[in-house]
Amino acid sequence: MPPCRRETWGYRGIRARPSGGFSAEIRYRGMRLGLGNFDTANEAARAYDAAAWRLRWPHRTLNFPNVPTRERAQELAPLPRLITDEDRGDNRRREHRLGIAEMDEEAMALWRQRSPQDIINEREFYEQRRAERDKRKAERAPYHEEKRRRKADAQFNMRLGAASP
Repeated sequence: MPPCRRETWGYRGIRARPSGGFSAEIRYRGMRLGLGNFDTANEAARAYDAAAWRLRWPHRTLNFPNVPTRERAQELAPLPRLITDEDRGDNRRREHRLGIAEMDEEAMALWRQRSPQDIINEREFYEQRRAERDKRKAERAPYHEEKRRRKADAQFNMRLGAASP
């Protein structure tokens, strides 16, 4: 069986990022688990090894097979936050919605620039609706006050009837 393909820096499960850093990931039961981003390939390789130790993989799959115990591997690389494919999908959907919201804001800003009369008409429309709502509220106020008064009277009469046996 041919050896597992390794990149030029010689570590298993490590990728170079365009930013100059390194990311570590491990495949487990058909899932790709991201272990995080690191400044150096060595740090990323140690995180990979710690995850492999936790998964109880054989020593031959490690980048540093001379680490004697799992505890020592965990000391060398702290417990990583696993990033699953589901996390990536959630992030992709969130980024997509954010992009749509930004495009909407740009479109609204352009619309405000190009059609100031529409904005004036919109404000007038909502002011008119607010005035109509306030007028209806003022017309209904006496009815609601009368209803509250009748309810208070009925409750008083009920208490008076319950008090006199």
